[in-house]
Amino acid sequence: MGNENSVAKHLQNAQRTGVCQLSDMNLDEFPMHLLKMSGKLRTLDISCNKFHELPGSIGKFLMLKSLNMNQNRLNILCDEVCQLKKLETLNVSQNRLISLPRDIGKLSNLKTLSLQSNKLTSFPLGLTALRRIDSIDLSGNSLKALPSDLKDLQAIELNLNQNQISELPESLHLCPRLKVLRFEENCVPLRGVPEKLLADSKVSLLAFDGNLFDQKSFQSRPGYDAYIERYTATRKKFD
Repeated sequence: MGNENSVAKHLQNAQRTGVCQLSDMNLDEFPMHLLKMSGKLRTLDISCNKFHELPGSIGKFLMLKSLNMNQNRLNILCDEVCQLKKLETLNVSQNRLISLPRDIGKLSNLKTLSLQSNKLTSFPLGLTALRRIDSIDLSGNSLKALPSDLKDLQAIELNLNQNQISELPESLHLCPRLKVLRFEENCVPLRGVPEKLLADSKVSLLAFDGNLFDQKSFQSRPGYDAYIERYTATRKKFD
């Protein structure tokens, strides 16, 4: 493992504060001493280490609100993560994940989910069961298609940049809270942007650069005028 004295110092601080910062410490095994704090730890940052997996005992950290595992070597996310019912922020970006646990939707308080730069090839359907989710970042994966039925997705912002998607499903226009949709650097042609998404949705920002159409042709798409009205109204709120 990394510097044991430094780890011990951080663990002592976590005992007092409920916040454990173990980022960039060359760790390749989960510090089992953390289990003594499973009932009080609210924030755990183990980013920028060398973890290949987490122990199932992570499910005992029932007070956790923030879990950062960015930039490790995780191939899987253990099912026990789904027991963290108070978790609000989960960052597993820059790992090697090819899937998510089937019960990911049980994270009933999750608001921010960062999955950037993994190896996901399909959209995890369990994400549609996250009732309080605000932001989902799936950029930099290998998604080739999206499920046809995404109407139950509760996210306010969905980031699909830098994938291999060739079409957006029409059901996105039914997402009750979706306002920002990013799909830059994909393979979407103009016909792959549903007219209903433009004309009849709550989306007020579409980020689409790097696809198979340009701004000029986008402006000719039916529904564009309705979209630009929402876009303009949203911008005025921040001016």
